[in-house]
Amino acid sequence: MKIQIPFNKPFFIGNEIKYISQAVKSGKISGDGLFTKKCHDFFEKKYGFKKVLLTTSCTAALEMAAILIDTKPGDEIIIPSYTFVSTANAFVLRGARIVFADSNSNNPNMDASMLEALITPKTKAIVAVHYAGIACDMDAIMALSNRHKLFVIEDAAQAINSFHRGKALGSIGHMSAFSFHETKNVISGEGGMLVINDDQFVKRAEIVREKGTNRSQFFRGEVNKYDWVDIGSSFLPSDLTAAFLYAQLENIELIQKKRLKIWERYFDSFKSLGLQKKIGLPEIPSYANNNAHIFYIICKSVEERTLLINKLRDDGILAVFHYIALHNSPFNKKESDDMVLKNAEYYTDCLLRLPLFYDLKYKEQTRIINSISQFYRH
Repeated sequence: MKIQIPFNKPFFIGNEIKYISQAVKSGKISGDGLFTKKCHDFFEKKYGFKKVLLTTSCTAALEMAAILIDTKPGDEIIIPSYTFVSTANAFVLRGARIVFADSNSNNPNMDASMLEALITPKTKAIVAVHYAGIACDMDAIMALSNRHKLFVIEDAAQAINSFHRGKALGSIGHMSAFSFHETKNVISGEGGMLVINDDQFVKRAEIVREKGTNRSQFFRGEVNKYDWVDIGSSFLPSDLTAAFLYAQLENIELIQKKRLKIWERYFDSFKSLGLQKKIGLPEIPSYANNNAHIFYIICKSVEERTLLINKLRDDGILAVFHYIALHNSPFNKKESDDMVLKNAEYYTDCLLRLPLFYDLKYKEQTRIINSISQFYRH
């Protein structure tokens, strides 16, 4: 059957077209225009981020973070195996060796209790990926950071409007990276953001973002010319991208309310299957909140998940699995082929993401719930 309910659908919610038109009429559509500044102000005021810089993607923000901590060949960076490849690539590009951490048994986030055993004299940073917008154990991770003098970078790609003990994710580590890809809660098509919480990185971050020049300082009148002063690249997004994003930010509470309603209906509908141990359901730790970025279920095996995906597809519904654990990737196999991270491999084989987007209709969600319930009845 033709797919009638997609996994994701980009959406308009407010003044996206109006603001893009305003940006064009302003005469400046390149980076750091009016709407870029509006977005920066929004994030810094709402979430208490020290310094915000919009980027072309979350990948770009992670690459900036890798540069800013002076990642060099021989450095070791600890990341979860169960994550998107950008988390690793940003540091591999600087010559670092990636050290993979396993996930929790009840949550795809990295198991903080296992991290200290991975730390060596070469360890430079821990990258905490907040899977599905659910906070990692940041108390434990920051304690390790302080004890071993390591940088902590939050990969908060999925974690807008998420919190750890009431503090916004992205505001806890030395730096953090967010995504506004079309699959995220608030979107700009492509787009991302670097958050800097440590003063030592603020000035250099602007330079790295502007191709290694002090162009930003020049436009503020702080220097009388701009020069090439450091390494960098073109990490600035167009102000058209920022205009689209700002229209979404104005409506973030409405977006979150709708997504939470969808997420909670899934959870309530599948609670009995969870109690019967037919599927696993998301678990939210006591220190975290739920930003309703992803709703997933855990199947018993990769074979069962494949059958369920096919059943949903036959019913016109697209559901998808997620990451292939990076320690088992062909690229990593060139370095090491004997690593076993059982929880990361479990989520690789068994986790299934269900459609969750702002425009998902009640009747469409009913079809999804009924299709899955029917599968497990039979």
